[in-house]
Amino acid sequence: MQRRSAVVDLGSNSVRLVVFEGVSRNPMPIFNEKAVLRLGRGLTETGRLNEDGVAMAQGVVSRFYAIARAMQADPFEILATAAVRDATNGPAFVEMLRSSMPGVSIRILSGEEEADHSAIGVMCGIPGASGLVADVGGGSLELINLAADGRHHATTLPLGMIRLADRSGGDLEKARLLADTDIEGVKWLSGLQGGTLYLVGGAFRALARLHIARMQYPLNIVHYYSLDMQEAREMTGWLQNSSRRSLERLPGAPRKRLDDIPFAATVLRRLMRKVMPEKVVFCVDGLREGWYMLNVASEQLAQDPMDVVARTMCDRFGRSNTLPAVLLNWTQGVLPQESETTSRLRHIACYLSDIGSHDHPEYRAEQTYWRVLRVQGAGFDHPARTWLALALAMRYAADVNMPFLSTSRQLLSEAQWNEAVALGLTLRLAYSLSGGAESLLEGTSLAWQDGELVLTLTSARVAVKGESVRRGLERLGQALGAPTRFALDLAH
Repeated sequence: MQRRSAVVDLGSNSVRLVVFEGVSRNPMPIFNEKAVLRLGRGLTETGRLNEDGVAMAQGVVSRFYAIARAMQADPFEILATAAVRDATNGPAFVEMLRSSMPGVSIRILSGEEEADHSAIGVMCGIPGASGLVADVGGGSLELINLAADGRHHATTLPLGMIRLADRSGGDLEKARLLADTDIEGVKWLSGLQGGTLYLVGGAFRALARLHIARMQYPLNIVHYYSLDMQEAREMTGWLQNSSRRSLERLPGAPRKRLDDIPFAATVLRRLMRKVMPEKVVFCVDGLREGWYMLNVASEQLAQDPMDVVARTMCDRFGRSNTLPAVLLNWTQGVLPQESETTSRLRHIACYLSDIGSHDHPEYRAEQTYWRVLRVQGAGFDHPARTWLALALAMRYAADVNMPFLSTSRQLLSEAQWNEAVALGLTLRLAYSLSGGAESLLEGTSLAWQDGELVLTLTSARVAVKGESVRRGLERLGQALGAPTRFALDLAH
């Protein structure tokens, strides 16, 4: 059994247990359960944790502890955030939990620590992320500047959904004024205008889910869902002015979050007014994934998560884990004017190129498409998912008019579509030549010569020139809009 680790996120609104399996660049949750306690309700008025929430908490946390122990999770830690941190009876509450779970680590995170964990979670889920991270919970809003040289200026504000509703008495106009005042007090935000705003936390994820449903967006994955400034402003305006009933009618509406929606939209709108982001990106990885990377997989953070996923899938589903490197060299230069982004996607595609080898032949193209499009793993933005899924479907001879390719058709530009199709056909040609045996690719090459795409075979490889290879080369040439031909290298 692989090593397991577990964390309990004890928040102002809910408490959640996540059990991770393995030590990897991509956290792999194998158990995830949430209970709504609303510990932070009434905190603004009383200064204390909600008594009903406290009464439920011991039973819920004890259950989570029993599950983590049975699953042999080590380390196991409980992280308490804003409500416990700010309540006068917070320390007594923690001691009550400790008495029932001797030896279990229970930490009350400071606002700065909470922001830092969230920022590392964003780095886990979105490699190369740079900009402002905003993590909203029930009790607080954490802000931190994520830059190439590290994490800076962590700040916590009392703008969590429960606390803002309590402070404003449920009045959205008062909530707007409170948000403006609190955000205006964060002086370092003025230097972040025009960058990227990364949104973390359940209430912000709920905004994304509702917008995805409203727009009939073809990929129901919140992670990496991105909007420009104008689109985000329109979204917040719509959510502030929509009735609960109208939101409930949307497919997949997060009903338990609907009361928070107007307040989350208000906080986001006021924050955008301050920093004027060029782009807003939703991230599902936050505090819990940050904890995992800090305490379990810190040495893996520098790895490319897409590459790790691709190599893992190659090992699990493919026939060879050495052929992809040969394919990477063989396909070099085939795509005209290949960008750095396309080069990286080609690398990933080569490692994923045989993952359908054990599927039913009638469904290989479609099965591979869905497997790649919906892969669990950090680092895959929506264009990358749809590009790779299309390329791998074409590798398995999908017809470009098949309905299941509609997500790629909707989300990719014409140029991106054509590139993915061409790479998929290039990979199919390579497998037609070799049957998946790298030794048969040796002595063959595919390259441009005077505007023609030329497949060169040495005398030792002429035997692999069959009708399927001829058709494959012809089809690739049609996709690239170029003539093709075979050449024989008699010198080898």
